[in-house]
Amino acid sequence: MNKKTLTKKDLHSIFWRAFALQGGFNYEKMQNIGYAYAMEPAIKRLYSSAKDRAAALKRHLALFNCTPAMTPTILGISCAMEEQYANNPDEINPDSINSVKASLMAPFSGIGDSILFGTFRVIAAGVGVSFSKQGNILGPILFFVLYNLPATLLRVFGLKYGYEWGVESLDKVQKNGVMDQIMQIVGIVGMMVVGGMVATMLPVTTPLKFAMSGATIKIQSILDKIIPEMLPLLATLLVFWLIRKKVSTSKLTISVLILGILLHVIGIL
Repeated sequence: MNKKTLTKKDLHSIFWRAFALQGGFNYEKMQNIGYAYAMEPAIKRLYSSAKDRAAALKRHLALFNCTPAMTPTILGISCAMEEQYANNPDEINPDSINSVKASLMAPFSGIGDSILFGTFRVIAAGVGVSFSKQGNILGPILFFVLYNLPATLLRVFGLKYGYEWGVESLDKVQKNGVMDQIMQIVGIVGMMVVGGMVATMLPVTTPLKFAMSGATIKIQSILDKIIPEMLPLLATLLVFWLIRKKVSTSKLTISVLILGILLHVIGIL
């Protein structure tokens, strides 16, 4: 029997179809329709009978939810497992294909959210806003490029190496501790960026001052000598604490807006 193998054309088709992952989003099984749609070229290539194709499609209609840019990596691993099952049906349990897929959703979402939403989007927004504040058209362009370029590279190389390495690659990454190192680095970079944005883009100052022995003493000068940018830091920590207390972000946004106006009117900020 000739070995069934996916072609470059199949992988290209899966890559482009992965962009439609959110198109069939539903609250019952989330991105399952988009995932099955992306897997369709592989299923058509690997299975000849309608029964086998239906069974494979049904496998990939199970619940799925992951960061879209990380999903091609899981698609590549699913393709490798489907290919292995199509060529050696006695050596692999088809249920394991879904089990592996389900086990990868959470860690890949964690990595994807940290890298893309918690790091690259924050960096891109910081750079873009800095240019936009000066009226420079490069602001939105840089935001678009800096955010989407890493996401696109993750899609391209994720599908490629997910398919080439298959499930063994994940085991190697976890056993070598590379996954933990990646998460640690991403966390450090993300915190550095957030700290830098708080210090440079949150202008909270106080005009309060008092007279002592004929000299005017400004409260802001005293605060700056204790810890530079203390008020932005305190404001950020207060909002963070309220979020941890499950206060909704909508209420926080409105409250901060109203409180900021009131404190400015009475001369505290």
